[in-house]
Amino acid sequence: MKIQIQPIGNAYAEQAIDLILTIQQKEFNIPITIQDQPDLLQIENFYTQAGGNFWGAFVDGEMIGTIALVKFDDRAGAIRKMFVKKEFRGKEFNIAQMLLEKLISFCNDNGIDDIYLGTITVLKAAQRFYERNHFVKIEKDNLPAKFPLMSADDIFYHLNID
Repeated sequence: MKIQIQPIGNAYAEQAIDLILTIQQKEFNIPITIQDQPDLLQIENFYTQAGGNFWGAFVDGEMIGTIALVKFDDRAGAIRKMFVKKEFRGKEFNIAQMLLEKLISFCNDNGIDDIYLGTITVLKAAQRFYERNHFVKIEKDNLPAKFPLMSADDIFYHLNID
């Protein structure tokens, strides 16, 4: 199985929306809709033009994972839309790790030293994944003022890659 990770733009919005909403709504019963996530309809405007990026992981042309970076300050970014299709999760495939490494490499190349993210209590495996990758849990009050908050998020992490 050959996994390809590449930057994606608006042309992939439909595939990304399908993957992400299925995981959010059907798998984790998170009451979130596409209306709550307008960024997915304008990937290039929201992510790329602001200095971040959006990546997709593909197997045989099928999108099986996503990760995105919102650059919200000169040297800081927020991880968004980190999702891997259920059948492709785990150490066997290592897709989440590959996506995260692609994002960190982009940060290193683009002078971004601090990465933040928000997640949801119910996503326990995601929290373990971030902690294994040296992210440190922080209080919401300690997030940078410009951090782009998502209403559903209730747990926050920070990683310095300087």
